[in-house]
Order: sequence, then C-alpha cells, then structure tokens
Amino acid sequence: MADRALYQDFVLARSDRLLRTAYLLTHDWGLAEDLLQESLAKAWFAWQAVEEPEAYVRRVLVTTYTSWWRRRWRREVPRDDLPDTPAAEHSGGLAEREALWRAVGRLPARQRAVVVLRFYEDLPVAEVARLMGCETGTVKSQTSKALAKLRVDESIAKELHR
Repeated sequence: MADRALYQDFVLARSDRLLRTAYLLTHDWGLAEDLLQESLAKAWFAWQAVEEPEAYVRRVLVTTYTSWWRRRWRREVPRDDLPDTPAAEHSGGLAEREALWRAVGRLPARQRAVVVLRFYEDLPVAEVARLMGCETGTVKSQTSKALAKLRVDESIAKELHR
C-alpha cells in the first residue's frame, strides 16, 4: 500500500512536467496524454524496483515514443486530399515558433528526442545518454545532426520567402 501511495504522489507531483515532455516529443496534446498514460502504466509495473522515478518515467516516455514513431512510419498511408492550411499569423514570434516546431517535427525520432531533452528539458549530455540508453558520443552526434537539419530547414524557409 505504501508503494501505491508513493506512486500516486509521484504522478500528482510530476505529471505536468512529464506531460510537457511528452508534448514536446509528439507535438500533439492527445498523443502526449496517451504517451504519458502508457509510460506511467509501464512504470507502475516496475515501481518497486525504480530508484529514480522521474528519470525512469522520462526514459520510458522516450523509448515508447520512439517505438510509436517506428510503428507509425511503417503504416503511413499517402492521401490525395491535403489538410486546410492555417490562416497566416499576425505575430512574427508565434509564426517563428510554429515554424521551428514544424522543423523539429520533421526530425527523426531520436534526433527529436535529443533536441527535446537537451534544449527544452535542459538536461546534460550524460543524462540524455542515460535516458536514451546510448553513449554520450551518440547524443552529441545526434544533436549535431539535428541542429544541422534545423539550420538547413531555416535557410530553405528564408529562400522561399524572398
């Protein structure tokens, strides 16, 4: 019973921050909620063996998101009809932020996870490596590749607006 109470306290205290991390990975509030729910359910089953709950759940978030992304990629179906485009934004800051999110959304899953954990969650390289289950060199190379893609994306956007 004590474990259940500790788990409930953890969920109440950390869900908002973890939901934000899930949103930054998925860029969709509904998917973020599903991702967090699934990650918390997985954490419940391992709760007695977990030493650092937030780090553990964050790692589960990243690995679950990556597996979702891989599954979704294989099942992608092209469509003939395109979605309506949003109206032009009046605020330059908002438009820039949305353009950045679209660019981050085009990154591969691991690169997006690295960008989210390093720059939005402000975690050190070693912690990101531990959460993603890889070496620090991998985090650094994935960060470098992601930033290079974001720079190219930005330069293409500037060329199109000339």
